[in-house]
Formats: sequence, C-alpha cells, structure tokens
Amino acid sequence: MSHHKIDFINISYSYPDGNKALDDINAHFLHGESVAIVGANGAGKSTMLKLLVGILMPQQGEIRLGDIPVTKKTLNMTRQQIGFTFQDPEDQLFNTSVYDDVAFGPRNYGLEEKEVEKRVVNALRTVGIEHLMHRAPYKLSGGEKRAAAIATVLSMEPSVLAMDEPTSALDPRSRRRLIKLLQGFMHTKLIATHDLDLALELCSRTIVLKEGKIEYDGTTAGIMTNTELLEQCGLEPPLSMQGCPVCGHK
Repeated sequence: MSHHKIDFINISYSYPDGNKALDDINAHFLHGESVAIVGANGAGKSTMLKLLVGILMPQQGEIRLGDIPVTKKTLNMTRQQIGFTFQDPEDQLFNTSVYDDVAFGPRNYGLEEKEVEKRVVNALRTVGIEHLMHRAPYKLSGGEKRAAAIATVLSMEPSVLAMDEPTSALDPRSRRRLIKLLQGFMHTKLIATHDLDLALELCSRTIVLKEGKIEYDGTTAGIMTNTELLEQCGLEPPLSMQGCPVCGHK
C-alpha cells in the first residue's frame, strides 16, 4: 500500500441542515508536503479533514490514501496511517492518565504492551511532556493538553498528520513550541487553521476555501501577499506581514 499521495476527487458534502460545506473539491497532496487549509468560519476546512479520516463520508466523489479509497470498509487500515487532532484537545483526552490516553490507540490495534510502552514514551518525549505521563488530563494546562493530544496521534506512528486549528487557545510560548515540534515531523501535514502566521512559517503550500470551494491552491508566499483575494475570502494577511499600527513599518 502506497501512502505517498492523498487525492480528493470531486468531493461534495452537505450537512443535514442543508448547508453545503464542500462543493466539488479536487486536491492532490504529495508525501511530505506541509499544506495549510485556510478560510473564514464555515468555509469547509474542518469538514475536509473529517472526510479524510472518515468521521464524515462524502456524498459525492472519492478520497484516496495512496491506492486505497477511504470508505467505511477501509477505515481500520487508513486510520492507522492518518493521525488526526481535533480543534479541542479535550475531545481526545478521556482516560484517567496521560499515559493511558497515549496508549489507547496502540492498545486498540492489539500491540504488545512492551511495544505500547515504547511508543508512549517516545511520543511523550517528542512533545516534551514525558514528565506528565501519570498526570490526569484535566489537570493539564491548555498547551499541555494540546501536546498530549498530539502524542496520542504520534504513538500510532502515522504517515500523515491532519490537524484542526492546532494553535487555538495556545499562549505564545506553547504556540512556538508546537511550531518547532511540527517542523520536525517530516511526513505529510495537512493543517486547517485561521493562524496565517503559522501557515506562513510551517507550510510551503496553502489552499484557500470559500463557501466550500477552492479559491486558491498554490504557494503560501503567493497568497499571503494577495490582499485582495484574502479579503474576498474573509481573511487578513499574517500579522508578521502587516505594518506597525504606530509607525506603519513592517
């Protein structure tokens, strides 16, 4: 099975209330790419990721991970390759300890406990919270919860990392640490975000969604200087590219 590409082919999805979240989306992702998916609220960013990991199923079109279509029958296989972090890390933390949360995925796939322990320790060490492995998740700070949620994904050793608003509610120090961590993850990254500074720093490619359609798919540098298109899509340039409100210098 090849995981060197992801394909969204003519994907459409509408929610039960009739809201069309995605409208005939076509996108191709190569192995190792870091891609930001940006857009205003309701543009379809989260829906795109949820379809990729099979939380939702497309009503039209097909998603392929390598040579395998993402369907209900293949979810067990594809979810071992795609690590997904929710916008709210508490949605992924439900056990009595950080260790058990990070061990949940490997245990669920029947790995021996020795291998589970190895993966848990490696994942927690990678995100810098090995010392918190026996802490109850509800006692963690926002940044620590985010790190723990990422560790639950890394313990599965995925080839694709899909993240929904990973910097949401993080303080500047935690945000910087997360960016540094993601820079070290060399596999494919798809990141749905409002944080255009994160996209500029982490992703060489950006997809801009507007009302469920792709308005732009190209270099991140190219879209960040296109203020007219950003405005049309309900976005603003990254803060790092905006002028100082006092003196006007960038």
